[in-house]
Amino acid sequence: MHGSGGLAVSVTVREMAEWVQGEVLGDGDLPIHNARPIFDAEPGDITFLESERRLVDLYKSRASAAIVPPSIPMNGRPLIRVADPLMAFVRVYQHLRGHKVSNEGVIDPSAHVHPTAVVGAGVTVGPCAIIGEGTEIGAGSVIQPSAVVGRYCKIGRNVVLHPHVVLYDDCILGDRVIIHANAVIGADGFGYRYHNGQQVKVPQLGWVEIEDDVEIGACSAVDRGTFGPTRIGRGTKIDNLVQIAHNVQVGPHNLLAAQVGIAGSCKTGHHVVMGGQVGIADHLEIGDGAVLAAQSGISKDVPPGQTVFGSPAMISRDFWKRKVVLSKFPNVLKDVERIKSHLGLEEE
Repeated sequence: MHGSGGLAVSVTVREMAEWVQGEVLGDGDLPIHNARPIFDAEPGDITFLESERRLVDLYKSRASAAIVPPSIPMNGRPLIRVADPLMAFVRVYQHLRGHKVSNEGVIDPSAHVHPTAVVGAGVTVGPCAIIGEGTEIGAGSVIQPSAVVGRYCKIGRNVVLHPHVVLYDDCILGDRVIIHANAVIGADGFGYRYHNGQQVKVPQLGWVEIEDDVEIGACSAVDRGTFGPTRIGRGTKIDNLVQIAHNVQVGPHNLLAAQVGIAGSCKTGHHVVMGGQVGIADHLEIGDGAVLAAQSGISKDVPPGQTVFGSPAMISRDFWKRKVVLSKFPNVLKDVERIKSHLGLEEE
């Protein structure tokens, strides 16, 4: 069996359709034992298809049943038709694999919870985790092993902090925030003044605010503001190894891919997308709906709705024009050499 975990008993196609409010075509009483992607699936498995453009993949699959869009016709095996097959498959997969937090609602004896901390109903605190003075944790949240939550933090409901996450003092997290392993939230911003021949640290006295439904990847860092908050807007998703500097204001529903770096005091609008390794210089503003292609170097403001490429970044139209011109440049050089030769201007 690929992957981990599995079913002890079978579940019928009809039962799974009830989990996802789907329409059954074919034999709803067929037993299913596992859920796997379309090319890994075996007899007894259910799989999924997102688009009718890939219908040939479903015909080739060995799966016994499939979750499909409403437009897919009956094809000899039971189908569950839903509006969003991917998310329905996720739900079925979770049901079948029985994924859940162990020791739910238990504070491990090896954890240290400060006597002044307020821990809501059903909060799980794993082994060797630390909860600091005056911190508040909302109902249903999970603090996994060896996570550290500093003093006077406020954590909402159903938050998950994975192992070795560190929240410095005064961090504020909304509801349903997920922070993955080894991320650091609220470290000092990179602020120094050159004075008397040395770099003197500027105290970082602000905090970090992370709004509802944000997810932050492993080993990422969000620095506290100098005097006010560094803020991550509602619904934003941040990949692994991302650096967000002090005083940055990330708007709602942004997507930041791995190794993005945003320098201090930048601001992004809503629904901004940044590809991997994008770098943004300090004090810039990225407009609503802008798309920053992978490895772009952003040295000036980006208007709303604009797509930019390259380093230094330029708008999509100009980038591709330049690329076409540069692709022809070797032939231009050859033409120049031929003309010089014809005119007897060769260099000695």
